[in-house]
Amino acid sequence: MRTKTLKKNKINVVTLGCSKNVYDSEVLMGQLRANNKEVAHEEEGNVVVINTCGFIANAKEESVNTILEYVQKKEDGLVDKVFVTGCLSERYKPDLQKEIPNVDQYFGTTELPLLLKALGADYKHELIGERLTTTPKNYAYLKIAEGCDRPCSFCAIPLMRGGHKSTPIENLVIEAGKLAANGIKELILIAQDLTYYGLDLYKERALAKLLRELVKVEGIEWIRLHYAFPTGFPMDVLDVMLEEPKVCNYIDIPLQHISTKLLKSMRRGTTYEKTNALLKTFREKVPQMAIRTTLIVGYPGETQEDFELLRDWVKEMRFERLGCFTYSHEENTHAYNLEDDVPEDVKMERANEIMALQSQISWELNQEKIGKEFRIVIDRKEGNYFVGRTEFDSPDVDNEVLIDATKHYLKTGEYTRVKITEAEDFDLYAEPVTN
Repeated sequence: MRTKTLKKNKINVVTLGCSKNVYDSEVLMGQLRANNKEVAHEEEGNVVVINTCGFIANAKEESVNTILEYVQKKEDGLVDKVFVTGCLSERYKPDLQKEIPNVDQYFGTTELPLLLKALGADYKHELIGERLTTTPKNYAYLKIAEGCDRPCSFCAIPLMRGGHKSTPIENLVIEAGKLAANGIKELILIAQDLTYYGLDLYKERALAKLLRELVKVEGIEWIRLHYAFPTGFPMDVLDVMLEEPKVCNYIDIPLQHISTKLLKSMRRGTTYEKTNALLKTFREKVPQMAIRTTLIVGYPGETQEDFELLRDWVKEMRFERLGCFTYSHEENTHAYNLEDDVPEDVKMERANEIMALQSQISWELNQEKIGKEFRIVIDRKEGNYFVGRTEFDSPDVDNEVLIDATKHYLKTGEYTRVKITEAEDFDLYAEPVTN
C-alpha cells in the first residue's frame, strides 16, 4: 500500500498593473524564497497570489477577470488556493469578498506580513533589498517611495497606497548594491511621485542627493527617472543629470493637460504658463534630455477648445515620448463629483488624434537620428533581431533599436555602440560600430 506523500506547494505570483506592482511582487517573492518556499512568476503553481491593479476601469476589469479565471481553475481542481493582494484588493475588499467569495483571502497593499503568514512564511525585516527580479537580467525597478500626498482630482492612488513615505537613502543604496551584485546595470527609479522624495524624512526634496549616492554603486551604468510630478520639481536634479554620466538624459513627467482651467479642476497645482516655463528650463539646462509625458483627454468639462489647445501644444512641444489616456470616472475621487460629460466615442477620437500626431512627431525626430551613433543596451533577442535601447528610451514604452541577428552577434545585457541606418515611428534599425 502506497503512503500519501506531503505535497510541496509551489507559489505562482501573477502581477497586473504598473512597475510599482512588479516591484512589490519581487519583494514578496524574495521573502518567500528566504522562507524556503518554491516560488515562480506567472508560471504553473498550485497556490496562486494575484497582485492586482485598481487604477482605472480597464485595469480593474483585467484584475477581476484574472481573479475569476483562477477561481475557476480552483473549482476545476487545477489549483489549490487563490490569494488576492494589491490595489484592487485594497480599494474594494468588502465588495470582492461578497462577489467572489471563493478566493481564500484578500489582502491590501500594506499587508505583506499577513499575506506571508497565510502562505506559511514569516516576514523577515532584515531582508533590505532582497528581491527576486522578474525583469530582464540587465535592468530593475527601484521603488524609492510608497504612496502619494498629491490631491489630484482624477486619481485613486492615495486611496489604495496611502500617503507618501520615502525609503531612506542608505536602504536604497544597499538595495542598489545587491541588484548590481546580481548583474543589474540599469536602475529605473519609480514612485508615485519622485519629486516629493525626501520631504517626509529629511524635510527637503532629496532626489538629487539620492542620485549622487546611487551613481557611486559599482556596476550600475544607467539610472533612469520615472514619474516625476511637475509641481515643486527639484531643479538640482538637472545639475546631477548634467554632471553624472550614469544618470540618463531622460525624465518621465506626467503633465496630464495644458488648459489652465482643467489643470485647476484636476488640482495639479500648476498652470499653462508654469508648465511651459518648467519645460523651457528642462530644454535649456539639459538640451539632450528626452521628455516622456502622459496626457488625459475627456476629463469632465473638457471642451473642443480645451482639446484643440492641448493638440496645438503637443504639436509645438514635440515631446520625444508621449502616451495619451481617456479619462476614467473613478468613485471616491474628487472628480467623481463632476459630471462625466465627454462621450466615450469623443474621448477615443481625441486620444487617437493626439497619438496620430505624436506618431508623426516621433517619426520626424527618429529621421534625425539616421547616420548618428548611440550607446545602447541589448535587452533581448526576438526573431531575427537583437532588440536594444538608447539612454533616451525606457523598456516596454519607448523606442527600440533593432539589429539584424543573422549578420551580427550581440549579448543580451551588454552595452554596445551602434549607428542608426533606418528609422520608423517607434523602431530604429542599426549596425554595430566596430572599433
